[in-house]
Amino acid sequence: MITFDRDPDSYKHWTVEITNDKATLYLDVSEKDGIRPGYDLKLNSYDLGVDIELNDIVQRIRFEQPQVKVVVITSKQEKNFSAGANIYMLGMSEHTWKVNFCKFTNETRNSFEDSSNSGSIKFIAAVNGICAGGGYEIALACDEILLIDDRSSTVSLPEVPLLGVLPGTGGVTRLIDKRNVRKDLADIFCTNADGIRGKKAVEWKLVDYIAPPSRFDNLIEERVIEVSNSVKLRNGTNGVKLHKLNRIISDEGINYESVLSKIDKERRIANIHIIGPGDNNLITPNEAEKLGCEWWPLKFARELEDLILLLRTNELEVGVFTITSEGDTDNILNVTNILENNKNNWFINETIGFLRRTLSRLDLSSRSIFTIIDNKSCFSGILAELLFCADRTYMLNNSLAADTIKGPYISLSDLNFASLEMVNGLTRLATRFNNNKPKLNTLRKLINKKMNAEKAYNEELITVIPDDLDWKEEIRLSLEERTSFSPDALTGLEANLRFPGKETCETKIFGRLSAWQNWIFNRPNAVSEEGALKLFGTGTRAKFDNKRV
Repeated sequence: MITFDRDPDSYKHWTVEITNDKATLYLDVSEKDGIRPGYDLKLNSYDLGVDIELNDIVQRIRFEQPQVKVVVITSKQEKNFSAGANIYMLGMSEHTWKVNFCKFTNETRNSFEDSSNSGSIKFIAAVNGICAGGGYEIALACDEILLIDDRSSTVSLPEVPLLGVLPGTGGVTRLIDKRNVRKDLADIFCTNADGIRGKKAVEWKLVDYIAPPSRFDNLIEERVIEVSNSVKLRNGTNGVKLHKLNRIISDEGINYESVLSKIDKERRIANIHIIGPGDNNLITPNEAEKLGCEWWPLKFARELEDLILLLRTNELEVGVFTITSEGDTDNILNVTNILENNKNNWFINETIGFLRRTLSRLDLSSRSIFTIIDNKSCFSGILAELLFCADRTYMLNNSLAADTIKGPYISLSDLNFASLEMVNGLTRLATRFNNNKPKLNTLRKLINKKMNAEKAYNEELITVIPDDLDWKEEIRLSLEERTSFSPDALTGLEANLRFPGKETCETKIFGRLSAWQNWIFNRPNAVSEEGALKLFGTGTRAKFDNKRV
């Protein structure tokens, strides 16, 4: 089983140095330590294991080093920043592995930009050698790119001429949308395997600054000082240690303290059950910081993220996630209010960021999501996001039952209207109503008000509200129908329906680019025995089917 939790003592590919408000990450990939056997990670090329470490390092800096304002990413290898994703790994991997690899690396790079945009850490790429493909894509995700001007160091995206595929981690999208590279220059750049260096790289907007070797360290320090001045919410003094997750994996499921899962492999369904916070979570931000990763919102985010990654990587045939919960609605609303009212606290800001990125992983997991609300549920506040990320929601209607039957209820909070945006830049509520402002203003009047099934349905927040007689049968039939459909068709359907309205750099990366890369990874020109990925490094040219389709 592939797992995603790491410990600093186990890092094989990265070295971390922290000086005052700067963290420097040195990439020095261990060639023989690929996450799977069969290939060497030469030239600082990376596989999933390298990126899992990078994700863990950045996450730890966010919480454990609150004084750090700028992360510098560079290389320990002379004349070599990174050759990008390991081609031999891609050539020997099955299609699902390649897709999940690209998805995780995209999310890691997107997380740089998410932190930068939310008042948290800024990122600088200090490119001190050859920087190709996925190596340049790491740099593109940073706020600034610095390139050593030594007449040999270049940046390039050589996937089209060398491999017959596209830059799979958002390279072409960030080139145009983020760095505003002119499209004709981008065309030359993306079809030139040799790369661009020096002054021309600056003129084409491929990098921000260059300096000769004698001044490169000074340039880095100058830019760190300048960039750190724009960081707003990195002013903590005591970090929060991210302890090892309390996780139990069995044949029946994966269980944590606040998130439980039951996997039905025969029916291809995984139930994700969330246990809401208790009274002891209703505390001040300073007390929350002392609780650290034992504070429910952070614990929940860590556990849910880990579960999502484990399920989508290791349980490929599980096509439907059902989400249920239990707990006190007042408690979850009170915890949500602590987050809402203290957004300028560094720890609260990082916790909200973690929640935002974790929920985005769920949005992008290529699984059907049904959220189910019964009498024990506590889908309010931040947990209400799980209603609006779902493809369908089912809420038990007890309106005709005896007066002794209470609930279930849902409630909205301010946080549902801001701070937990999807990759399209809109909240899940705004996305649900295609950013209909009058509708959203009407819903704002319901903040902190408990809504039963009929009220929630009338406000268009719930899909189906069966009564107790039809409850189990309605859900059973819906799940059986869902799992009978083509997984490919459902993945396409859900990706189209979940992100209506405007596009962002991220939606293009996960929608347009990922869809094209998905298709190209299946084409003989890339992956047949005579395809470019298979023949890379053999000295034999690929044989292409030259029909344009």
